[in-house]
Amino acid sequence: MVGILVISHLGIGREMVSTARTMLGMCPLQIEILSVMPDSDPDDMLREARFSIARLNQGAGVLVLADMYGSTPSNIATHLKDDQVRVIAGINLPMLVRALNYPGLGLDELVNKALSGGREGILLCPSGSN
Repeated sequence: MVGILVISHLGIGREMVSTARTMLGMCPLQIEILSVMPDSDPDDMLREARFSIARLNQGAGVLVLADMYGSTPSNIATHLKDDQVRVIAGINLPMLVRALNYPGLGLDELVNKALSGGREGILLCPSGSN
């Protein structure tokens, strides 16, 4: 199965993963979280991320979800890209839940599911009716 690495500022990733686990009642994929703190050294974080990738990649690859494009977490994530690693920036809860709902998919198929979940999970809610 594909592994998932979430790289985010502070505890955002940890809270999203915790929420997704609670919603699903389990976590069907191997997942690790790397929290980037304000005083974190990006080079140290990149080394930790590479260790996480090595642990998570059991041959099917790793999907890396970062919180915001152009930020330190996504900059770290982009250094991880290779044939077995795909990176998506802009993680949201619908994206994570969608990815976790398809544990049997290959890496590229899981990327597409995560992207569609992220996009389709953003809606303008209708105003209340009286």
